[in-house]
Amino acid sequence: MVFKKKSLIKIITTALVVLIFYLIYLDVRITDSFSENLWEVPARVYARPLELYSGLSISSSDLSLELKWLGYKKVKTLDNPGQVIRRGNLFLIYTRGFGFADENEIARKVKIRIRDNFITELSSKNNNIELMRLEPLEIGAIYPAHGEDRLLVRLRDVPPTLIDGLLAIEDQAFQKHLGFSFKGIFRALIQNLTSGKVVSGGSTITQQLVKNYYLTPERTLLRKINELFMAILLEFHYTKSQILENYLNEIYLGQDGRRAIHGFGLAAKHYFNKPLAQLGLHEQALLIGIIKGPSFYNPKKHKDRAIERRNLVLDKMQELGVISSEELLVTKSMPLQVNFLSIRSGNFPAYLDLVHRQLSLEYQERDLTTLGLNIFTNFDPILQDKLENSSQTVLQNLPGSAELETSSIVTRVDTGEVVALVGGKANRYAGFNRALDARRPAGSLLKPAIYLAALEDPSTYTLATLIEDIPLTVKGPGGKLWQPQNFDRKTRGKVPLREGLSQSLNLATARLGMTVGLDKLLDVLRRLGLEQPVPLVPSLTLGAGEYSPYTMATLYQSIASGGFQLPLRTIRQILDSRGKPLRRFPLTYDRTFNLSTMHLLQYILRESVRTGTGKSVYYTLDKNFDVAGKTGTTNDGRDSWFAGFSGDLLAVTWIGRDDNGATTLTGATGALKIWAKFMNSAAERSLIYRMPEGVEVHWVDEYSSTIRDGFCENSILLPFISGTQPAEYRKCVARDSAKKSWFQSLFRR
Repeated sequence: MVFKKKSLIKIITTALVVLIFYLIYLDVRITDSFSENLWEVPARVYARPLELYSGLSISSSDLSLELKWLGYKKVKTLDNPGQVIRRGNLFLIYTRGFGFADENEIARKVKIRIRDNFITELSSKNNNIELMRLEPLEIGAIYPAHGEDRLLVRLRDVPPTLIDGLLAIEDQAFQKHLGFSFKGIFRALIQNLTSGKVVSGGSTITQQLVKNYYLTPERTLLRKINELFMAILLEFHYTKSQILENYLNEIYLGQDGRRAIHGFGLAAKHYFNKPLAQLGLHEQALLIGIIKGPSFYNPKKHKDRAIERRNLVLDKMQELGVISSEELLVTKSMPLQVNFLSIRSGNFPAYLDLVHRQLSLEYQERDLTTLGLNIFTNFDPILQDKLENSSQTVLQNLPGSAELETSSIVTRVDTGEVVALVGGKANRYAGFNRALDARRPAGSLLKPAIYLAALEDPSTYTLATLIEDIPLTVKGPGGKLWQPQNFDRKTRGKVPLREGLSQSLNLATARLGMTVGLDKLLDVLRRLGLEQPVPLVPSLTLGAGEYSPYTMATLYQSIASGGFQLPLRTIRQILDSRGKPLRRFPLTYDRTFNLSTMHLLQYILRESVRTGTGKSVYYTLDKNFDVAGKTGTTNDGRDSWFAGFSGDLLAVTWIGRDDNGATTLTGATGALKIWAKFMNSAAERSLIYRMPEGVEVHWVDEYSSTIRDGFCENSILLPFISGTQPAEYRKCVARDSAKKSWFQSLFRR
């Protein structure tokens, strides 16, 4: 008997020791993770916020589009944030507000009046507003592998009625119990015994948090015991407020494709496209209700079930005094009004891909998918929409459109900000990003670098210098002969240097390139911003090599900016999960070319679209709107390119086939059409002619490179770097007449 008693004591002691050590293990597990709040929160990526002020150039249709992207609902009366009333060119908007790094933009009712595509009135409560910002559009996120997503919220920012309603439905004794409820456990035990299996757990909010945060979803007795112990330990270490706040951020509330919606913060945006703090009672009740079964009560798929569940929650809230009888009647009569616009990263995958790549240069992938960073970019939804529409409209009307693909990139001339990007004709689907990864010969798009190299030697080359457009044969490696030809298979003898580029003459350009030298050409390409390897072969003068539209945009950005090398900028600022600034991306630049030399190159590129291969630009653009650009075509029309710029925007466009097949298109009959249509809808500033110091204009004979009088036949006005104009003067007879040029018109404006 004594022996049995001792054995029993040993067994009990051993069990207690094991239990103590097991509880210590559970305790360490809880405190190590819970206290650090180790959720994997994806980086969220935002577009630029639309800044509004009196005098801003914006059309009513563009403002309406911005509001549509942001999910503003058209209503008859403004009752809640996220609503808009439009009466022609008058907009009444209840903004949502947004917490920017520099200041908080408050939610408020504003009046915006637009006339002749300019804001003429911007006010709130009859007081003028000098400057305001709409909240930025979230264009995507960088998710962890498991797909969980959440927007963290603080308990103080959660509507009190939502908290009271949540406790009324999920855990009425939350403020009193120690992590578990005897009543709940007893009720669950009866249900489980009745059914013959585990169907209910009688879980408190603390237990639910433990189950979701630490445990696997299977229904077993061991898991239930772990849940009970861990809930008690959690209550021992942390306050009710801490537990409730974590529950609000952890609870699973639905699915959006492969992305799991966790927490009330993200659920508010997913279902209603609103911040949690701005939800109405009926919306709060719906979120509380779907906790029981996010799939079964999904309001986007099961409207009637969701309404029934929401109303049950409202009844319980009224029964416990959370809401009044009057509020119950009003809220139960409200429609669901859920948001069907997905907020997944599929809206602008090509641009998001560019952001991700640039972030990866400085951040580890785990940081991007877990730290809840807020990435603010230069993306402009209005310009993106115009670029997509231009691409789709033109592409579908081209021969062989089913096999054709396209990509484009748009930047701001003065800053290098990437504002829009099309990676292929399937805009909303992630996949091969042709704007970044399509490596194709550039054709004539590289030719400006050759002429820039020549113009850097002003004692030898000016715009009036005559160069030879005659057959050329160059012996390459292994004795192979390279014999380029002009597009029309003709030769022109001696032509002015500027015509060699504006008319895209292959023979004149190749001869000039070989004379200048491939090493000099490579140096110019490097200073324009080209970093990748290039083939140092004669055909480089006609675009040999493999280049993406992004690479071409980098080169033309330097040309458009007047000789400043501007890195293309996608990201403006990075904030941490609490809104604290981590990193800014200020404008950086480096002058790599003399302004006078670049001015001469820009002259030729303007001539190219006035009288050269790009003149069909003005089939679309107003003839008084000055732009500059260059067509590009590769062998058999495999690649159709156009790169050009206005006073405010630069765009590079490519059209071709993924299998590198022939398209029958030239740069002018393909890519130029997309470029011109986009610029016609998006560009606001014409190129303004500003002659830099050290440049002067002279009348010269167009074909003999001699100084002439302005009234002479074939006389043309050209810019020269001071002192480099032709020395020889040639008279003309009185009956001759000067040639009228687009350049002369610049001086008459």
